[in-house]
Order: sequence, then structure tokens, then C-alpha cells
Amino acid sequence: MDDVPRRGVPRAYSIEELSVGMTASYRHTLTDQDVHVFADLTGDHNPLHLDDAFAQTTRFKGRIVHGMLTASYFSTALAILPGPGTIYLSQSLFFRAPVRIGDTVEAELVPEKGRVRLTTECRVGDTVVLDGEAMALVPKRA
Repeated sequence: MDDVPRRGVPRAYSIEELSVGMTASYRHTLTDQDVHVFADLTGDHNPLHLDDAFAQTTRFKGRIVHGMLTASYFSTALAILPGPGTIYLSQSLFFRAPVRIGDTVEAELVPEKGRVRLTTECRVGDTVVLDGEAMALVPKRA
């Protein structure tokens, strides 16, 4: 699913239907507008994200995307698998590499056997830029 918002109600998986090997992913190419809107929504106006001249003086040698903007795509993937009715309980995050405007980020979730624990990973191409683990409360079969 590349830069296309999901329409309608996606299928919801019950906890009994989740199994090792299932995955969900969401892909989005980040724009300058995304970064500015996120800064305005969150109040995080760190010049590292918004001011190229300032960002050039940092270790990153240019602007980078807010880490939490990148991480927010896990929530989108969680809405795909397990899907509607799933409640986010927690998320651990390890920021591995910077994400830049124009990068296409892919967020992926992988259920772990017998639990509502999901491995989370964001990649830009083959580079893992963010990973962690999510815990979610998934509805049981009706």
C-alpha cells in the first residue's frame, strides 16, 4: 500500500487468527509538507527538522524527519493487521538511522506466536531506520 489511504473498513483479525509469518506494512514517501504539518501539530519546531542552514551544522549534515513522525506509521500498519478494534498498549522504539525528506518509509508489523506482541520495523530501502516492539490488545472471535 503505497501512499494510498485505506478506504472503507479493513478486515479485522481476531487473536485466534494471528500466526507467525503474517505481516502488514504501510509505505509513505515523506514530504517537506509532512514535516511542517507534524511540527505544527506537535509543537516540535526543532530546527534540525525545519531549518536547512541549521541542520547543515549538525552531525546529520541536513534536515531529518521527526523520529515520532516515522514511528507513527506503525499505528497505520496496526490498523491493517490485526485491524479494526485493535488497541495499542505500548511501543518500544530504537532509532537506528536518520530519515530524510523524500525518503520512502515502510513500516512493518509481524505478530509473534501466542502473544499480542508485534515486531515493528521501519526501512528506507534496505536500511532499517527504526525498530522495536509493540503490544496490542486484539479482540477475540465474536
